[in-house]
Amino acid sequence: MKNNDSAPTRDHYSYFSTISTRWTDNDVYGHVNNALYYNFFDTVIAGYLVSEGGFEFATTDVIGLAVESNCRYRRPLAFPQDIQMGLRVAHLGKSSVRYEVGVFAGDDHQAAADGYFVHVFVLRATNKPTPIPDRLRAALERLRAP
Repeated sequence: MKNNDSAPTRDHYSYFSTISTRWTDNDVYGHVNNALYYNFFDTVIAGYLVSEGGFEFATTDVIGLAVESNCRYRRPLAFPQDIQMGLRVAHLGKSSVRYEVGVFAGDDHQAAADGYFVHVFVLRATNKPTPIPDRLRAALERLRAP
């Protein structure tokens, strides 16, 4: 675990979503297993794309593929616990987006974990990069970091 001194704070993010940990999230050490943080990242991003960008995973011709991700673990989380997921866009390209994600225990000010996740948008039929659709781009613009 890293020192919390350099952990991002809530004001670093512009969108938040709550996720409840589950009994099965805890590992043998009694805390949320490290691999599940990537599920948390995916959940907040997908939720935002659907609710704010009108994204329809099952039917859209343009899909986002994960090409890179990273997570820094600063202090453990455990079941039962509600966590707040902070989200912002650090980079928005023609066909790609880099999200920054913070994981907060309850209403803590500093992140218990943070990282990033990169999507490249491609045509479903060909897997070739394509411009981010306008409605989705507008939603991502609202999350853009200053």
